[in-house]
Amino acid sequence: MRNILVVVDMQNDFIDGALGTKEAQEIVDRAADKIRRFEGEIYGTLDTHQKDYLTTQEGKKLPVPHCICGEEGWALNSEIMEAISESKGNVHSFCRKETFGSMELADLIKKDCKGEEIQIELIGLCTDICVISNAMILKAAFPEAVVSVDATCCAGVTPDSHQNALEAMKMCQIEIIC
Repeated sequence: MRNILVVVDMQNDFIDGALGTKEAQEIVDRAADKIRRFEGEIYGTLDTHQKDYLTTQEGKKLPVPHCICGEEGWALNSEIMEAISESKGNVHSFCRKETFGSMELADLIKKDCKGEEIQIELIGLCTDICVISNAMILKAAFPEAVVSVDATCCAGVTPDSHQNALEAMKMCQIEIIC
């Protein structure tokens, strides 16, 4: 069985930048520790926007420029980058994504695993937007795989929306680790 860890959008803008929260800041150490100790395959996502972000549908609904490609807010958090470099796991691609979920991530895992039995665990930001979106895509792509989310290594836009997302994922047979 192949063990996969997906690190979702652990970028500066979601931690202490444009859309950062104290809850996001509080999970960085736990997420970094999990990455360092993980023995398996590590994939990730990078929320990626362009300078025209405010003209996009997302930008019109969330008019806060964030994760603009190449800017400091787009970069992975330095502690997370350090943990990735020290990880015991086999680090694969971090997919750039312009929307909440990444079909490319699911396709990449499918290609790399070639039908092998897998289990997938997700950590990252934001539980109620990109973590839930990617968990649902991965559960749909791998219906027989155990897909789980470590709630202690995730944070939502608010504590309530974080909890609501965890409950929604439970209903879709995504295991929640507390």
